[in-house]
Amino acid sequence: MVKTKFVTQTDMKIGLIGDEDTVTGMLLAGIGHVDGQGKKNFLVVDSKVHIKDIEEQFHDLTARKDISMILITQDCAEMIRRAVDEFAHSGQMIPTVLEIPSKDTPYDPRKDGVMQRVAFFMPSAMASLGVEI
Repeated sequence: MVKTKFVTQTDMKIGLIGDEDTVTGMLLAGIGHVDGQGKKNFLVVDSKVHIKDIEEQFHDLTARKDISMILITQDCAEMIRRAVDEFAHSGQMIPTVLEIPSKDTPYDPRKDGVMQRVAFFMPSAMASLGVEI
């Protein structure tokens, strides 16, 4: 009889989609994982990667049961904004999708879904940061 392994909180991983510098830094920090089938929990986006591939990786990460959080650089999220927004409106809580700044593009809180929710519940907090939403 074969034991079945259940995914627990200690088995959860972080997915990552971003530029080479961001992904390299996160991999050096230890979030990279490649399973026995060659499936990675990260994608390096450069000029050779098609938007379709980014969207496919995003959907793969959101469908995996061992991913609890997906970090995506804001410029990559802009490339697949429709898919990111559809996931946000699906009501699914896990994995949580967080948009992070990249080295090349400044962070814009008006495009970030989490910051939009903060602005909805605490508009004064956003105003104190100088952000008008």
